[in-house]
Amino acid sequence: MMKTHLLFPLLLLFLTGFLAADTISPNEAKLKKDKLPKIKKENNVLLLKKSNFDRALKETKYLLVKFYVSLSQSSQNFSEEFAEAARQLKKEAPRIQFGKIDVTHQPDLRKEFNIQAFPTVKLFVNGSREDPIDCKGVRQASAFITWVKRRTGPSTVLINSTAQAEALIKADDLAVIGFFRELHNDSVEVFCEVARDVPEMPFGMTASEDICADYSIQKNTLVVFKKGKPVHNEVLEDGRQNKLGLTRLIKTFTLDLVTEYNIESGTDVEPFVSQTSVKIFDVPVENHILLFTPTNSETFSAIYENYKSAAAEFRGQILFVLVDTNEGRNGRIFEYFCIRDIDVPAVRILNLTSDAKYKMPADEVTVENLREFCQSYLNGKAKVHLSSEEIPEDWDKMPVKVLVGKNFNSIVFNKTRTVFVMFYAPWSHDCRKLLPIWDKLGEQYNSREDVIIAKIDVTANDILSVGLARYPFFTLFPAGSDYQEVAYAGDYTLEAFSEFLEEQSKTKAEPREKDPLGGIKEDRSQKETVITEKEL
Repeated sequence: MMKTHLLFPLLLLFLTGFLAADTISPNEAKLKKDKLPKIKKENNVLLLKKSNFDRALKETKYLLVKFYVSLSQSSQNFSEEFAEAARQLKKEAPRIQFGKIDVTHQPDLRKEFNIQAFPTVKLFVNGSREDPIDCKGVRQASAFITWVKRRTGPSTVLINSTAQAEALIKADDLAVIGFFRELHNDSVEVFCEVARDVPEMPFGMTASEDICADYSIQKNTLVVFKKGKPVHNEVLEDGRQNKLGLTRLIKTFTLDLVTEYNIESGTDVEPFVSQTSVKIFDVPVENHILLFTPTNSETFSAIYENYKSAAAEFRGQILFVLVDTNEGRNGRIFEYFCIRDIDVPAVRILNLTSDAKYKMPADEVTVENLREFCQSYLNGKAKVHLSSEEIPEDWDKMPVKVLVGKNFNSIVFNKTRTVFVMFYAPWSHDCRKLLPIWDKLGEQYNSREDVIIAKIDVTANDILSVGLARYPFFTLFPAGSDYQEVAYAGDYTLEAFSEFLEEQSKTKAEPREKDPLGGIKEDRSQKETVITEKEL
């Protein structure tokens, strides 16, 4: 019995020692954490990757992350402003950290956060990787600082006196003030949300009757001030406010009524880099109207005034852009819209979401014609403009078949043949380099009656039935009635193209006959051809 009584204390002592050895005290945990090397920084910006991203989120309350590709010119220009914002906030707001991820080397993170454009910036809050907040249209250091401050604190200034309102209005070229009867309603909430997304200008709000009277405001109203003067009043009604609509409207005031598109430089990766294009595409208005005309013509002044008058009527709905046809560096834009010298002056509308283009029916650029065209488009009555080259007589005589807008659907949707298409731009160095390889692929499959190798110049032919990416772009259209097009994402080598084609064309299809002259008998499908292009 004595031995049994002694056994329990010994066992308890053993277990206590074992558990104590396995437990880390708070001090030991701190020491262990302190031993971890700090995440490396470059110009005050954390260098993030898959292996340290979780840790960065856990250690930071607010983490603003830039996703970029190192070869992108826009990403390089963007980096300096991003780093300057990080430097300025380093001491002022240490709980806010800036980080960057080169998605070229971090494909898993790119996929997880669905990064499609570069650079892309997202704000992660309280260590969560779920639903980060997109930071769109922000490119200057001062705007980054304002944007993140408005996301982590008050988004507007509460104005208590007319003198305070005047100071805010004169502090910058643009300012927005919300005049309200009281500060607890739906309109105020929407106003504050808009302020978070428009860091380019100061926002203030007031419910003071005296201040409202000084500015002759009687209803809940948003007022945009430009260079100290009111330029737009928008009456706000509870329950009828649209955050995106108000954001679009206010952001348009960062541009002139008519913005000239000026090409500064370009590459095959980003062919349209300009002084104004970044600003144009940062304004969240999906409808752009473009006037193509020489700015030194005798009629330019009259045309421009008409265009400017129409722009005022559709502010916030359609963005008005001027393209000087005398500027040689604008040539790629002419190609994109298929504008010839004999067409000018010409007016087109581009929808950035669908990439559809619309042509103004009238030739004369008058306020009335512009108004009718814009209203018809907004009402959904305008017809998509289809551009296509004529079908070459020898389009099917070479191993690589030549497609244009007019024969694209009848060939690629033929149901009996697998069609592998190269979408290219003649001005692209990468495309020119790959064309000889594509010709060799055509020769390799020239004897196959179930496969067609084809190419199409997307600068002269608009195709909306296919989602296009940056040039060159390759898509395979399998044979069969239940086909599903497949975008090619492999290496640009003859071997890789061939391997992909063999793998994808396993589905058997009835081969069509070749006609006696060696051409292809077309299966004219009745599909409607809709057209577009990306990469503006």
